Amino acid sequence: MVLRAGSRLGAVGAGILLVGCYTLQPTGGAVPKPGTIMGFDINDVGRVALAGPMGPEIEQVEGRLVEKDSNEYVVAVTGLHLLRGGEQVWHGEMVHIKTEYVSSLYERRFSAARSVAMGAAGIGAIAIIASRSLGGLGSTDRPGPPTDTGQTLRRPRP
Repeated sequence: MVLRAGSRLGAVGAGILLVGCYTLQPTGGAVPKPGTIMGFDINDVGRVALAGPMGPEIEQVEGRLVEKDSNEYVVAVTGLHLLRGGEQVWHGEMVHIKTEYVSSLYERRFSAARSVAMGAAGIGAIAIIASRSLGGLGSTDRPGPPTDTGQTLRRPRP
Protein backbone atom coordinates (compact mmCIF):
# COMPACT_ATOMS: atom_id res chain seq x y z
CA MET A 1 0.00 0.00 0.00
CA VAL A 2 1.40 3.39 -1.02
CA LEU A 3 0.54 6.36 1.16
CA ARG A 4 0.07 9.79 -0.36
CA ALA A 5 2.18 12.64 1.00
CA GLY A 6 -0.75 14.01 3.04
CA SER A 7 -1.41 10.61 4.61
CA ARG A 8 2.25 10.22 5.49
CA LEU A 9 2.34 13.66 7.08
CA GLY A 10 -0.80 12.82 9.06
CA ALA A 11 0.73 9.55 10.28
CA VAL A 12 3.92 11.32 11.36
CA GLY A 13 1.88 14.00 13.13
CA ALA A 14 -0.23 11.44 14.98
CA GLY A 15 2.92 9.60 16.07
CA ILE A 16 4.46 12.80 17.42
CA LEU A 17 1.29 13.65 19.33
CA LEU A 18 1.14 10.23 20.99
CA VAL A 19 4.77 10.26 22.16
CA GLY A 20 4.46 13.10 24.64
CA CYS A 21 1.25 12.21 26.41
CA TYR A 22 2.55 10.35 29.47
CA THR A 23 5.26 10.86 32.09
CA LEU A 24 6.35 9.04 35.23
CA GLN A 25 5.34 11.04 38.31
CA PRO A 26 5.92 10.25 42.01
CA THR A 27 3.12 8.27 43.63
CA GLY A 28 3.38 10.14 46.93
CA GLY A 29 3.70 6.93 48.95
CA ALA A 30 0.50 5.25 47.75
CA VAL A 31 0.91 2.04 45.77
CA PRO A 32 -1.23 2.03 42.63
CA LYS A 33 -3.41 -0.93 41.76
CA PRO A 34 -2.14 -3.83 39.62
CA GLY A 35 -2.03 -3.10 35.91
CA THR A 36 -0.55 0.37 36.39
CA ILE A 37 2.64 1.26 34.49
CA MET A 38 5.24 2.20 37.08
CA GLY A 39 8.86 3.15 37.61
CA PHE A 40 10.89 1.85 40.56
CA ASP A 41 14.10 3.64 41.57
CA ILE A 42 16.48 0.95 42.80
CA ASN A 43 18.80 1.63 45.75
CA ASP A 44 22.34 0.26 46.29
CA VAL A 45 21.10 -2.82 48.19
CA GLY A 46 18.71 -3.57 45.33
CA ARG A 47 21.44 -3.14 42.69
CA VAL A 48 23.54 -5.77 44.43
CA ALA A 49 20.62 -8.16 44.93
CA LEU A 50 19.25 -7.77 41.38
CA ALA A 51 22.63 -7.81 39.63
CA GLY A 52 22.28 -11.49 38.70
CA PRO A 53 18.95 -11.42 36.85
CA MET A 54 18.99 -7.78 35.71
CA GLY A 55 22.54 -6.43 35.66
CA PRO A 56 24.64 -4.46 38.15
CA GLU A 57 24.02 -0.85 37.11
CA ILE A 58 20.23 -0.55 37.40
CA GLU A 59 18.98 2.90 38.29
CA GLN A 60 15.29 2.43 37.51
CA VAL A 61 13.03 -0.46 36.53
CA GLU A 62 9.97 0.37 34.46
CA GLY A 63 7.02 -1.92 33.84
CA ARG A 64 3.46 -2.97 34.61
CA LEU A 65 2.67 -3.76 38.25
CA VAL A 66 1.30 -7.30 38.33
CA GLU A 67 1.03 -7.81 42.08
CA LYS A 68 2.02 -6.16 45.36
CA ASP A 69 2.14 -7.86 48.72
CA SER A 70 3.63 -6.71 52.02
CA ASN A 71 7.27 -7.22 51.07
CA GLU A 72 7.61 -7.31 47.28
CA TYR A 73 6.39 -6.08 43.92
CA VAL A 74 5.87 -8.41 40.96
CA VAL A 75 6.57 -6.43 37.80
CA ALA A 76 6.27 -7.24 34.07
CA VAL A 77 9.41 -5.31 33.11
CA THR A 78 9.40 -3.23 29.92
CA GLY A 79 12.68 -1.41 30.39
CA LEU A 80 15.68 -0.63 32.55
CA HIS A 81 17.38 2.74 32.93
CA LEU A 82 21.05 2.33 33.81
CA LEU A 83 23.24 4.49 36.05
CA ARG A 84 25.46 5.69 33.22
CA GLY A 85 22.57 6.69 31.00
CA GLY A 86 21.96 3.56 28.95
CA GLU A 87 18.64 1.82 28.55
CA GLN A 88 17.61 -1.79 27.98
CA VAL A 89 14.29 -2.83 26.46
CA TRP A 90 12.53 -5.82 28.01
CA HIS A 91 9.40 -7.56 26.83
CA GLY A 92 7.31 -8.11 29.95
CA GLU A 93 9.53 -10.59 31.81
CA MET A 94 8.28 -11.08 35.38
CA VAL A 95 10.63 -9.89 38.12
CA HIS A 96 10.15 -9.91 41.90
CA ILE A 97 11.47 -6.72 43.52
CA LYS A 98 11.53 -6.53 47.30
CA THR A 99 10.21 -3.30 48.80
CA GLU A 100 13.54 -2.76 50.58
CA TYR A 101 15.26 -2.49 47.14
CA VAL A 102 13.09 0.48 46.07
CA SER A 103 13.89 4.07 47.02
CA SER A 104 11.09 5.81 45.03
CA LEU A 105 7.92 4.82 43.19
CA TYR A 106 6.55 6.51 40.07
CA GLU A 107 3.27 6.07 38.23
CA ARG A 108 2.73 6.75 34.54
CA ARG A 109 0.20 9.57 34.24
CA PHE A 110 -1.22 11.71 31.46
CA SER A 111 0.70 14.98 31.05
CA ALA A 112 -1.42 17.74 29.49
CA ALA A 113 1.47 20.23 29.29
CA ARG A 114 3.74 17.77 27.49
CA SER A 115 0.93 16.77 25.14
CA VAL A 116 0.28 20.38 24.16
CA ALA A 117 4.00 21.06 23.64
CA MET A 118 4.49 17.94 21.53
CA GLY A 119 1.33 18.71 19.57
CA ALA A 120 2.56 22.23 18.78
CA ALA A 121 5.97 20.89 17.74
CA GLY A 122 4.32 18.24 15.57
CA ILE A 123 2.02 20.71 13.85
CA GLY A 124 4.96 23.06 13.24
CA ALA A 125 7.04 20.25 11.73
CA ILE A 126 4.18 19.19 9.48
CA ALA A 127 3.66 22.80 8.33
CA ILE A 128 7.35 23.18 7.46
CA ILE A 129 7.47 19.87 5.59
CA ALA A 130 4.25 20.63 3.72
CA SER A 131 5.37 24.13 2.72
CA ARG A 132 8.67 22.81 1.37
CA SER A 133 7.03 19.90 -0.43
CA LEU A 134 4.31 21.98 -2.05
CA GLY A 135 6.26 25.22 -2.53
CA GLY A 136 7.02 24.84 -6.26
CA LEU A 137 3.69 23.46 -7.44
CA GLY A 138 2.00 26.80 -8.13
CA SER A 139 4.95 28.68 -9.63
CA THR A 140 4.52 30.06 -13.19
CA ASP A 141 7.89 31.82 -13.37
CA ARG A 142 9.51 29.09 -15.43
CA PRO A 143 11.70 30.08 -18.33
CA GLY A 144 10.21 29.14 -21.69
CA PRO A 145 12.00 27.26 -24.44
CA PRO A 146 14.95 29.06 -26.05
CA THR A 147 14.02 31.16 -29.05
CA ASP A 148 15.70 30.57 -32.43
CA THR A 149 17.16 33.79 -33.83
CA GLY A 150 18.43 32.13 -36.96
CA GLN A 151 21.98 33.22 -36.24
CA THR A 152 24.82 31.03 -35.10
CA LEU A 153 27.90 32.49 -33.49
CA ARG A 154 31.18 30.72 -34.09
CA ARG A 155 34.54 31.44 -32.63
CA PRO A 156 37.65 30.83 -34.67
CA ARG A 157 40.08 28.21 -33.45
CA PRO A 158 43.40 29.47 -32.21
